[in-house]
Amino acid sequence: NMPTKRKRRGNSAAEKKAKQARLMLEEGLDAIDSTAQQEIVVPAPVSMGKWKNKERVLIFSSRGVNFRTRHLMNDLRTMMPHSKADTKMDRKDKLFVINEVCEIKNCNKCLYFEAKKKQDLYMWMSNSPHGPSVKFLVQNIHTLAELKMTGNCLKGSRPLLSFDPKFDKEPHLALLKELFTQTFATPHYHPKSQPFVDHVFTFSIADNRIWFRNYQIIEEDGSLVEIGPRFVLNIIKIFQGSFGGPTLFENPHFQSPNMHRRELRQASTAKLREKQMLKEIQKMKRFENKEVATKDVTADVFATPGQEKPVHIQEVEPSQEPHKRKPKPFKRRRMQMRS
Repeated sequence: NMPTKRKRRGNSAAEKKAKQARLMLEEGLDAIDSTAQQEIVVPAPVSMGKWKNKERVLIFSSRGVNFRTRHLMNDLRTMMPHSKADTKMDRKDKLFVINEVCEIKNCNKCLYFEAKKKQDLYMWMSNSPHGPSVKFLVQNIHTLAELKMTGNCLKGSRPLLSFDPKFDKEPHLALLKELFTQTFATPHYHPKSQPFVDHVFTFSIADNRIWFRNYQIIEEDGSLVEIGPRFVLNIIKIFQGSFGGPTLFENPHFQSPNMHRRELRQASTAKLREKQMLKEIQKMKRFENKEVATKDVTADVFATPGQEKPVHIQEVEPSQEPHKRKPKPFKRRRMQMRS
């Protein structure tokens, strides 16, 4: 019998290459499986509902506004993700042009800030293009950038709207409540909004004005911290149309800033006139001829009245003969007589 040859233990070069290729294929399949698992793990979007309430608000201003108004507009655009911006409008243009701008921007609500005399700020809130619209005087503006506002909220989150109970008692306030609700409330399932509610817009009434505040909800028990901005709205008129039309309501307590400044000027001029009159009276008193006091007024201060006695007048009858003077000797003769 022929002796058999034993096979060498170990892998050949071809087997090594095949094994390496198999390992690389398995690693590639594992990587594909892991990426597929990662793609599957990505959560679905939270808001699966449909965006039905397509309210869009156009926020812009006229030329001539100051820096505080610009910051206020930027704050409102930040808080309202359903808002849009536009370039400043020329003050010579009519307000009816804003309806065309809203139509171009596909907006059905508008907040227009109008500056006059570089110191007075008016705000128009309108439902374009059919109305109604309201004109306010904006006072006491404080923006988000001020240090006194310590709160913070998520950008794009939807706010809660809190209204004073007085809004339900009068018809013009009920109309304003509906306008505020449609303008400031972020629509549900808006693409730019976040599915969180972490701040509150409050509209309160005091001193015949509407006070706007923005608070952050920091805990579940309802504790609030103010975020800003804050401003006060003084109602001037409510119109039936958009930026015009028949007047539905006119505020009887409203006083224009021009009249207020005029009253202040009149009060200051009245004070100045009074001072001038006093100065003139003092000058006249100085140059008047002063009367010399002939009698001392203080002489009879300590005089005590005595008892009145009857006055007796003794009458002396005159003598018939004239009085004769007795002759006296001279001094030298008197001296001789004594000696």
